[in-house]
Amino acid sequence: MATPTTSNPALDLDLDQPDNPNHEFAQFGAGCFWGVELAFQRLPGVVKTEVGYSQGHVPDPTYKLVCAETTNHVEVVRVQFDPEVCPYSNLLSLFWSRHDPTTLNRQGGDVGTQYRSGIYYYKDQAELAQKSKEAKQLESKDNMVVTEILPAKRFYRAEEYHQQYLEKGGRRGVQQSAEKGCNDPIRCYG
Repeated sequence: MATPTTSNPALDLDLDQPDNPNHEFAQFGAGCFWGVELAFQRLPGVVKTEVGYSQGHVPDPTYKLVCAETTNHVEVVRVQFDPEVCPYSNLLSLFWSRHDPTTLNRQGGDVGTQYRSGIYYYKDQAELAQKSKEAKQLESKDNMVVTEILPAKRFYRAEEYHQQYLEKGGRRGVQQSAEKGCNDPIRCYG
């Protein structure tokens, strides 16, 4: 087992292990985590999703603290997937399709550093992540892709009411399907 590299646990690498030893983790920041999570829930081969905070410098952050933009955390979705069913490249394709990676610290009406675009990699995912970013840059032509690619730091699970938020119905109580392969439009609402 690896030992922490700093005295600040928030800066340590994410050393959590998937529930199944044949599964892997991936971590993505692409704006508000609710819609991004639902998109990943629908992807065949994804066995679990959790929303939370990563890449910041404050241990055990709360939603309120992250939104104050003093912690440098990103709203992320941590995806547990079966690479035999869903290669990492499938996750990357979905990630790029779910947001505008050319807007710095913003996705639509959501503005702040917690909404930045990022791929936070585990083990041998860095090279594939970088190649996918280069391909997206070619596709984006003159618009600079600002997605950061960094090692996955400690994952702090968000408050329970954020987990599977849109599937549960959100504030409006209108549930959205997380069924594998569902193509229904994803509607984000607080």
